[in-house]
Amino acid sequence: MTQAVTPQHGRSSSAGRPAWLVPVAAVVALLVVAGGVVAFVLSSRDTPAVPTPEASTVQLLSPVPTIAPVPRATATTFTALLPTSLLQYALAASVVDEEWIAANALEAWSETYTDGASAALTVRAGQWETPAEATAFAATLVAAVPTAAPAPGATSTSTAAAPAPQLPRTGDVTAAGAVVGAFTIVDAGDGTGVAVWTNGTSVFRLVAPVADVLDAYAAYPL
Repeated sequence: MTQAVTPQHGRSSSAGRPAWLVPVAAVVALLVVAGGVVAFVLSSRDTPAVPTPEASTVQLLSPVPTIAPVPRATATTFTALLPTSLLQYALAASVVDEEWIAANALEAWSETYTDGASAALTVRAGQWETPAEATAFAATLVAAVPTAAPAPGATSTSTAAAPAPQLPRTGDVTAAGAVVGAFTIVDAGDGTGVAVWTNGTSVFRLVAPVADVLDAYAAYPL
């Protein structure tokens, strides 16, 4: 006797869900996550990047002469080192400094610089045989420098119209990290400043509008 076999249909999972439902749900979830990542990346690309500001330094240019310096009549190893311009001042005259020669200088010059208008700057420069002689002579110049307080109403003739610096000032003159001399800078009380310094065997005395005296001393190459 032949027994009838009842055909079986597709099996169900133990939880009662169709077997094909689980992998389909996983694929849908991955698509949702991928879509979110793509949307985030696109939104980030649409937002312009804000550049980081760079720090900047503003440097003020040193003043320069508006007129040409005159040539020196005498050329020596020493005068070749002396400047023909200093800040806004240009050399206007250079003559032998007989007074310093009489004080045993091997060579000495008295020089005048002008800004082309009303302001002027003078430098006396000399060389001695030894640093000790130069130091001793500079001491006599410092002793003779005016030390009076600024006179009432005294003003600087500087074209920069800058405020007067805090003076007096003293200190060492250095070169390549070594002390080669000393400087003294004072307010003469008449609208000018006076700087006296030594550099080895050389001595210098600079007179300038008081507002310019520190800058002129700092700019002098010796």
